[in-house]
Amino acid sequence: MAILNVTPDSFFAGSRMPDAPHVERRVREAVAEGASIIDVGGYSSRPGADEVSPGEEWRRVELGVGAVRRLAPGMAVSVDTFRSEVAARAIERFGPLIINDISAGELDPAMPAVAAKYGVPYIAMHMKGDPKTMQSLTDYKRDITAEVVAYFEARVAALLAAGIAREHLVLDPGFGFAKTTEQNYELLAGLHRLCALGYPVLAGLSRKSMIYRVLGATPAQSLAGTVALGWECLRQGAAILRVHDVREAVDTVRIFNAYVQNSGEICQMKK
Repeated sequence: MAILNVTPDSFFAGSRMPDAPHVERRVREAVAEGASIIDVGGYSSRPGADEVSPGEEWRRVELGVGAVRRLAPGMAVSVDTFRSEVAARAIERFGPLIINDISAGELDPAMPAVAAKYGVPYIAMHMKGDPKTMQSLTDYKRDITAEVVAYFEARVAALLAAGIAREHLVLDPGFGFAKTTEQNYELLAGLHRLCALGYPVLAGLSRKSMIYRVLGATPAQSLAGTVALGWECLRQGAAILRVHDVREAVDTVRIFNAYVQNSGEICQMKK
């Protein structure tokens, strides 16, 4: 999954595509490098991000999804939004696509009904609070993996009850969202426990602070760390890697598949 941030303030400056020429270049690049999905976002979810109006978020999403539909009509598209209004407008305007919701429907309770109404895939992520408050909400009553798994056991039941088809659900543990660096690594070590719930798992840790803080580096200097943790996510059973660097992620998946096929190692999920 290639990240397409139609935003001026995403945490990794190299991912900011604020206008049509930048967006179109990014779409062509993602396609050429082998992306399976392009994830379009118009609202930065970095810690402390400023709020964006629904109208401005839609303008950005429309620009991004429109470019993908025009330049790569066969490409799967996801819209990174927690607002049901934006998701519904995108589907009405561009047809079926994937909803990628950082709040699993908790910031906008109408979102699950939108996914159910249109019968589209729905990515539900674990987070506490919202982008402005989440990093002050890192207290967990038990080990973080157990808490995230328990959260999804309850949340999945609610999403299914809202009418979302089981085969349309994807789970995202939310690396970097309401979690300290140490908690992120603890969660990564137990990722197989989330995969064991039986739903595809998306891992989004590309160039995040859990990498660059350990390295004493910047997001721009964190590609090697991203590749290393991407391999571990695959080994634990992740089905989707959400990344800034598509070519490197595709190569990681190819090498991982070759390793699994020839080593006899049994991983949580066959890629």
